Amino acid sequence: MAEAALRVVATAGHVDHGKSSLIVRLTGIDPDRWEEEKRRGLTIDLGFAWCALPSGREIGFVDVPGHERFIRNMLAGVGPVRDVLFVVAADEGWKPQSEEHLEILDLLGARGVVALTKADLVDEETLAIARDEVRERTRGTVLADAPIVACSAATGAGLDDLRAALDELVGRIPADGAAIEDVDRARLHVDRVFTIRGAGTVVTGTLTGGALTVGEEVELLPDGRRARIRGLQSHERQIEQAVPVSRVAVNLAGVDRDDVERGAVLTRPGAFAGTAVVDVRLTPVRSLSHPITARGAYKVYAGAAEIDARLRLLGSTRLDPDGTAFARLHLARPHAFAPFDLLVLREAGRRETVAGGRVLDLRPTRASAADTVARLERRDRARAAGLPELLLRERGAIRADDAELLTGVPGIGGPWLIDDDLRAEVHRDVTAQLEAFHRANPLRGGDELSAVRATTTASLARHGGPRDRDLADTMLDELAEDGTIVRSATAVRLSAHTVALDETDPRLTELIAAVGRHPEQPPTVKQLVASGTPPELIDAAAASGAVVQVAPDLVFVPSFVDEATRAVRATPEGITVSGFRERLGTSRKYAVPLLEFLDRTGVTRRDGDLRFPRSGDRSAG
Repeated sequence: MAEAALRVVATAGHVDHGKSSLIVRLTGIDPDRWEEEKRRGLTIDLGFAWCALPSGREIGFVDVPGHERFIRNMLAGVGPVRDVLFVVAADEGWKPQSEEHLEILDLLGARGVVALTKADLVDEETLAIARDEVRERTRGTVLADAPIVACSAATGAGLDDLRAALDELVGRIPADGAAIEDVDRARLHVDRVFTIRGAGTVVTGTLTGGALTVGEEVELLPDGRRARIRGLQSHERQIEQAVPVSRVAVNLAGVDRDDVERGAVLTRPGAFAGTAVVDVRLTPVRSLSHPITARGAYKVYAGAAEIDARLRLLGSTRLDPDGTAFARLHLARPHAFAPFDLLVLREAGRRETVAGGRVLDLRPTRASAADTVARLERRDRARAAGLPELLLRERGAIRADDAELLTGVPGIGGPWLIDDDLRAEVHRDVTAQLEAFHRANPLRGGDELSAVRATTTASLARHGGPRDRDLADTMLDELAEDGTIVRSATAVRLSAHTVALDETDPRLTELIAAVGRHPEQPPTVKQLVASGTPPELIDAAAASGAVVQVAPDLVFVPSFVDEATRAVRATPEGITVSGFRERLGTSRKYAVPLLEFLDRTGVTRRDGDLRFPRSGDRSAG
């Protein structure tokens, strides 16, 4: 059975403010998994626990570290999650890591409930002061309107109120109009990898975007390794299908423990693509005291991944603490982003969080700074459903499967999306080129396909589209489908074009004379061309009926073909190649292709070595 949809809530707050103790009291599960955590009394790695709320909804907690040294794990826990239980101890009040965690939550657009813990250790006046401090510290942030619930893990006081506040939080539908995680693109951000004896490799993480089912094939990005889901577990229950948003353990067949790293993304094959360059909008943390420049060494936190990155600001040379800017991030390894994903940027040298980013372009193209900034401004204002139209406007044309990857919008028809303005320009150029060709070459049936394809690709590039042969062929197919051109395997012509043969042309007279001089053994097309007859004149003469082309390299005068037709009709008992050759006074070199022509045109019917005249053949009369 499928796991019911639920919310995952991350804890956040300063070290030793009682996050883990509060989770134990709420759930009955100790999220501190490691001996070192027990010994040192702090949460080093991610812990997981769950419980039912008064409404019956089930809620999963990701208990994340509070110590500054373990900020990487804290970001891994919060990254994929948008609901937060923010913990502040009433007896200690606001601390530096409280501020840093709040800044990260602010950057990620989280929402939450504030638990004012250890309320049993202070009097009412101190509790009121602590409450006022929290309200002051969270003013202007994502937690500005969050309920503040005083409680005690030791005594249980206030826990019912806390459960009710959490129930109300997870019952609200997120108001993120730009998010596209509601489409069926399952994405599990891997934050733990381990091996179970007899089962094999297991990965855990927060599942978003779509369901995962036992037995289906999955892909691990960025490496692209394929695996099969052997089993699924959520909250220690075996399930057949996991649905978002939930904490999920996935037992994988086909990959070893060493093949998977924390920060990988598990998804269906082809649903996402890893990218190492993204354009983002950066917003500094509110405590930033210095400008952000490209000179620093940075780390990007996205989902559960930590990735070294280089930063290039677009349209400016620095980002001041009170501003925003567009930037291009060059990552040390690819990551499976979706449009509008949120990320956190930390400066490695200063060891501090400096900004949050909103992913705007997963595969940015080279352009001038002004063009890039204008493009990103449009994307920043866009909603998910409008991304394909924006992408098409930017690129002119794009493969449909690439458009789905880069926008996250499913069901885009294909194989190509082509902007109407680009299509009109290219169609106009191809038509003009063919008109010019026909004027210069009235006797030729069409231009070579390779030349017309080259014209098409050049036109695509000139008008802002990709120089792609497959796209050029797609556009020529469109022109053929609407009746503008006629396309063969080797040539293209305008459908309105007909070969204009001038019967008074002396070259035509010379051609007919050359072919008719010895009608039973005429010169080949190759010989005619070598003697100075234009190939297009031969084609035009054949098209007009002045000569009959029985094979690619052989033409006859019509009177000789008529004589051959009479010869086979005069032998109802059948005629052999030898008999046909003798009757016409020709050689086998000419007799065989001529008989094959008569077979194709319905004059004769072959049976073994004999040709028989057909009754009512298409050339009769």
